[in-house]
Amino acid sequence: MSETRWLSDDEQRMWRRYRDVNQLLDLAIERQLQRDASMSQSDYSVLVSLSEADGRGLRARDLGSVLGWDRSRVSHQVRRMEGRGLVAKAQCAEDGRGTIVTLTEEGAEAISRVAPKHVEKVRELFIDVVTEDEISTLTDIYERVASRIGEVDGITLPN
Repeated sequence: MSETRWLSDDEQRMWRRYRDVNQLLDLAIERQLQRDASMSQSDYSVLVSLSEADGRGLRARDLGSVLGWDRSRVSHQVRRMEGRGLVAKAQCAEDGRGTIVTLTEEGAEAISRVAPKHVEKVRELFIDVVTEDEISTLTDIYERVASRIGEVDGITLPN
């Protein structure tokens, strides 16, 4: 059994600030989406994924893959959003077993209204406080960490 490699003071401070920033960004973005569009980050993520898909629709399993969600979470989220008229479900024409989730006109209008405000909030809280060089450095760091997670734990998200 190997000895535990405890974090140094600097490593611990960096790790805690990373966790704090993630939590604060999530809270701030959630508040902005609620205030501006009465939607959650999960709603927004689904709407973005569908708006970027060919034909504004995806098989439910593919939507789950894009979002990194399990089948149950996709099902519950889509059901809630369908009830609000943001998405629609249909049987997959190709094999009849799958479900296609599509963006409705109401969903497309919702994402069109909130996306500019969302981008401004992301810019205000994150992008505008780092330099171009730091953006490049952070991107490299995040890509290395994501790659390591894939290697060690087999967890990956699509690009």
